[in-house]
Amino acid sequence: MKNKINNTILKEKVKNYIPTIITAILVLVCWELIVRAFSISKWILPGPIRIFIAFYQQRVLLFQHSLRTFYEAVIGLILSSLTGLLIGGIIFHFKILRKTLYPFLVISQTVPIVVLVPLLVIWLGYGITPKLVIVILACFFPVAVNTVDGLAAADREKIQLLCSMGASRWQIFKLIRIPSALPMIMSGLRIAATYAVMAAVVAEWMGSDMGLGVYIVRSSNSYLTERVFGGIILVSFLSIMFFQFVNLLEKKIIYWKNDK
Repeated sequence: MKNKINNTILKEKVKNYIPTIITAILVLVCWELIVRAFSISKWILPGPIRIFIAFYQQRVLLFQHSLRTFYEAVIGLILSSLTGLLIGGIIFHFKILRKTLYPFLVISQTVPIVVLVPLLVIWLGYGITPKLVIVILACFFPVAVNTVDGLAAADREKIQLLCSMGASRWQIFKLIRIPSALPMIMSGLRIAATYAVMAAVVAEWMGSDMGLGVYIVRSSNSYLTERVFGGIILVSFLSIMFFQFVNLLEKKIIYWKNDK
């Protein structure tokens, strides 16, 4: 019985992706036909077939560069998530910090990350440290803000009920505020997951010996546009992979949400 249900769910999921797959195939076919019909130079816009061939030829090198970017994005995302949760929790608990630090969190997002990269290179060198700092700066904000808003959005009636039963502040925090904040926290983590790879790539542009950012810049400087597209494809793939991992994590943590 369970196998039948699982098969039915799997078939429904596959059906949902069919329109997307068909659209993607049509776009690629039209792209290839346009490039061939107008004889567009490969250094301006290569066709999907040429991109696929270059991707296959460069697969070993692309894999090596991907490992560095993946490592920077994973470590940076973990550190930024822990930092965002910690800062968000502290800001929520102390009203004075909410009035003083919260505006600075917002202001920090008005400064483009690209502007900070040269400064971090000057201060921290060309090692992995400035890359991790860039990823943390790009990712911690959505986690911190969603943590604050999620904790503040807890049901007041439930809190008052627990207070009337003599519950401590920690018990209210554990039983009411954390469960109610989890959906918003996971939303913040999803946003941060999509930023992580992008931030790592941007950091690599300004100075590194490995990574997809380095691969894309070197390919662009050599007018190897098909290789640039190969790097972009891997950047998108890693971002989607991070996003899907957070989705799976959400289903495990907020298990009661799946029962509705």
